[in-house]
Amino acid sequence: MEPFTPRTRTGGRKKNITLSAKEYTKITGTIASVRRNRLPQDDIDEEISANGHLSRESRAKSQAEPSFIAETSFVRAPLNSRVSSVSAVPKIKGKAKQEPLDNVPVDIQEALILEDMLYILMGIEGTYITFHPDYSAEDDDPLQGIRFVVSPSLDSSLRDLVERILPLGTYYTAILSFVELRSHLDYGLVNHALCAAVRDMLKDYQTLLSQLEHAFTSSAQFSLQKLWFYIHPTIHTLSLIYQLVVEIGAADDPAAELDSSSSASTSDAEEDARNEALGLGGAKLKAVLSEMDKNGLDVAGGSGIAVKGGEVLAIIYERMQNMSGDPTANTLYSTLLRAAGTPYVAMLRVWIMTGRLVDPYEELLVKESKFINRGILEMDYTDEYWERRYTLRDGSTLAAPSKRRQAGVPPPRSLGGRLPGGACVPPLLEGWKHKILLAGKYLNVIRECGIEIRRAQSHSGDEVLTMDDEKFYVFLEDAYTHANRTLLQLLLRDQQLIPRLLSLKRYFFLSQSSFLTHMLDLSHAELRKSAKSASIVKLQSLLDLALNTDSQGEDAMFREDVKVTMTTSGLYEWLLNVVNVSGVIGGEEGEPEAQQEEPKKEKEKDDKKPLLAIDALALDYTVKFPLSLVISRKTILRYQLLFRFLLHLKHVEQSLSAMWIEQKTAPWRTPMPHHPELERWRLRVFLLRARMLSFIQQILAFATFEVLEPNWRALEGKLAKVTTVDQLLRDHVDFLDTCLKECMLTSSKLLRAYSRLIVTCSTFALYTSSFTKSANQAISASETADGDQAMAKRWDFLGKFETNFNHWFVYLNCVQFYASSENVSLLPLVVRLNSVKTAS
Repeated sequence: MEPFTPRTRTGGRKKNITLSAKEYTKITGTIASVRRNRLPQDDIDEEISANGHLSRESRAKSQAEPSFIAETSFVRAPLNSRVSSVSAVPKIKGKAKQEPLDNVPVDIQEALILEDMLYILMGIEGTYITFHPDYSAEDDDPLQGIRFVVSPSLDSSLRDLVERILPLGTYYTAILSFVELRSHLDYGLVNHALCAAVRDMLKDYQTLLSQLEHAFTSSAQFSLQKLWFYIHPTIHTLSLIYQLVVEIGAADDPAAELDSSSSASTSDAEEDARNEALGLGGAKLKAVLSEMDKNGLDVAGGSGIAVKGGEVLAIIYERMQNMSGDPTANTLYSTLLRAAGTPYVAMLRVWIMTGRLVDPYEELLVKESKFINRGILEMDYTDEYWERRYTLRDGSTLAAPSKRRQAGVPPPRSLGGRLPGGACVPPLLEGWKHKILLAGKYLNVIRECGIEIRRAQSHSGDEVLTMDDEKFYVFLEDAYTHANRTLLQLLLRDQQLIPRLLSLKRYFFLSQSSFLTHMLDLSHAELRKSAKSASIVKLQSLLDLALNTDSQGEDAMFREDVKVTMTTSGLYEWLLNVVNVSGVIGGEEGEPEAQQEEPKKEKEKDDKKPLLAIDALALDYTVKFPLSLVISRKTILRYQLLFRFLLHLKHVEQSLSAMWIEQKTAPWRTPMPHHPELERWRLRVFLLRARMLSFIQQILAFATFEVLEPNWRALEGKLAKVTTVDQLLRDHVDFLDTCLKECMLTSSKLLRAYSRLIVTCSTFALYTSSFTKSANQAISASETADGDQAMAKRWDFLGKFETNFNHWFVYLNCVQFYASSENVSLLPLVVRLNSVKTAS
C-alpha cells in the first residue's frame, strides 16, 4: 500500500477490493472481540437481539437515522453506515451523548478512535470526534472547511496523534466544497479545468482511504501509528491544495456577484450597436456603459467579477514561485497550472491563429467591443476601430503602458491588488500580451477583408502546448510574425499603400501645385462667395477638370478619390478652440486668463461675418478597408489641416501678387513731382505690400521645403524598413504630427500671432481696388485749385494696416523663443523672417 502522492491520472481506476472467505472469518472474529470488550452499558449483543441491526445512533435511543442494512454489509464496508445516510457535509449538527472513555482500556480507545478517524477523513462526524461547537452548516463559509474536536476523555497519548491527522478532514471538506462551487458554468473554463484536476487528486485520496479501510478491517495489527505513517505525506499535499482554494476564495471581493444576465446584456449590446451605427443620440454612451457592465464594472464603484480566467492562473503561479523551495509544492502547483491553463492556451491559440475571439466567460486578456465595427471607419475621427475594437483588459497599450486607472478597466481587488478576472494577465504572459493582441488584430483585419487565413505550420495545430513549455512561446512568436507579415504584404503590395500616400502628398501638400493653381484660377469667382452660397458640385467639377489636365501616371488612378468639402469654421479659429479648450494639440500652461478670453471675443466678432468659401474649402480622400486603418479619418484630418494651411498661404500670395500687378498701372507709376505727399504714400503702400508678400513667401517656402519635404523623405526611409503593421501606423501618424508641430499649428501663442498676421495680409489684399481708387482721386484732386484735401484720411487708413502688421510681427520674437527652447527646426524660419524685418 503506497501513501498518496499527487499525480495526473492516466490509467484506469483500480479494481474493487474483495475479501476471501478466510479474510471474512478473521475480520468477523476481530469485530466480535472488540464487542466483548465494550462496557456493560453498551452491550452490542443486547442491541442486536433487540433491534436486529447495529447503529451508533441507536445507542442514543434516536430513531431518526436508519440502522445498518445487515451485519455482513457492516463487516464488508463499515463506512457505509454513515455514507448512506449522511452527505459529505452532514445536515444534522451534533450527535448523541458521547460515551466516556476514562474507564476504557487504551487499546479499545485506539480501536474506537481509529474507526472515527476513517469517518473524519471523509468529512463525516464521528462519535468521539465531532464538529467544533461553533460550527454551523448554514453560517460558516464552506470554503474554510469543517473543524473537528476530539473528546476530552481520550487518552493523552492518543490525542496528540489524532490532532495531527484531524486537519485532513478540514482540508478535504474545504476542497470538496470548492470543487462543487467552482464547477458552476459562470466561473469559466479555467476554474472548470482546475476543479477537474483537483477532483482527480481527490480520487487518489479516496483510493487511499479505501486502502486504509481495507487495512482496518482486515488486519488486527492496524494501529493509529500505522494510519499516521500512511497518511502524513497526504496531509502536506492536501494542505497545499487547501491553501490554494482558500486564497482563491478569499480573493473574491465581499460585494462580488456573478453576472447572471450575460445573455440578456448581449442582446442589449447588439441593439446599442445598431443605434450607434444609425447615429441615434445617446447610443454610444449606452454602449460604453453596457461594455463596462459586461466587464464587471459597477458604475457606482466596486468590482463584481468572480475570480476566474487569468486571475486564477496568476494566483497558482505566484504560490508556485513563493514555494519554489518545496519540491512537493512545486510539483503540485505546476501540475495544477498546466491543467488550469489548458483552456486558456486553447483560447489564445484560436485568437492568434484565426483572429476570432472565442471567450464565452470573458477570461482571456483580450476583450472585444462589439459596438465598434468596420462601418464606423467612415465617420470615425479617433481611430476607434483599430484602437478600441480589440484591447487588453488591463487597459495597457504600447504607447501608454502606465498602471494608472483607465476608463473601462475594472478596479484592483481590495485584497492582493490584482486586477480581477480576465483583466489579470498571467505573469508568464505579461511580456507577450501586446504581441498576442496584435497577432489576433492583424488576422482579424485580414479576415474582415474576406481573405482565407492559411497556416503553413501544420504541426502546431495538434501539438499540446502549456504555459511552462518553451515551445509555447516559440509558437506565439511564429504566430505574431506570420500575422504581421501577412497583413503588411496585404497593405503594401495588394492595396498599394505607398502609391496612395504619394497621391495624398501630391494633392494635400501642394508640392507640385500646378493643378491647385489651375483650380484657383478656374474657381476664383466661386471661392469669393460665402461658404453657404458656394456650389460644391461646381467646385468638384472644376477640381476634376484641373486633375484631369494635370494628373499623370499613378496619380491618375486615384484622382476620383479626391473630393471637395466645405468646413463649418475657419482653420485658425478651429485650431485655437482646440488648443485653448481641450489642449489636445498642445496649448501651453500658465497663460493669462485675459489671453485665453481674447480668442473667444475675436470668435464672437468673426461669427457675425459670413465665412468665405476660400476659407472653408478643404479636400477629402476616400479609401476602403483595410487601407482605412492607415489612412483613417484621424490621419485625413491632419492632412486637411496642413492642406488648408498651405492653401490659405497660397491664396494670400496670389492676392498680393495680383495687387503687385495692379500697382504697375498708370495711377501708381505716373510721376507726381507737384504732389510729393502722394509719392510718399504710394511708396509706403508698395513697401507694405512687398513686406507682406515676402513674409507669406518665406512662410510658404519654409513649410514646403524645410518641413514637409524632409519629413516625407524620412517617412519614405522608414516605410522601406518597416517590419510591423503597428510600426507602420505609428510612423505615419508621427510624420503628420511632426509636420503639424513644425508648421507651428500646435502652439497657441505662435498660432495666435501668426493667424492675425495672415488675416492682416489677406485683408490688405482685398483693398487693392480701394487703394487704386484713392490714388486716382489723389491725382485728380491735385490738378484742382483746392488741391488734395483727403491725404490725411489716406494716411490714417494705411497707418492702420501698418500698425497691425508691425504689432503682430511680435510673432518673430515668439518663433525665436521657441526655436531656442523647444523646437530647433524653427531656426531656418528665424533667418528667413529676419530678412523680412531688415527690409522694413
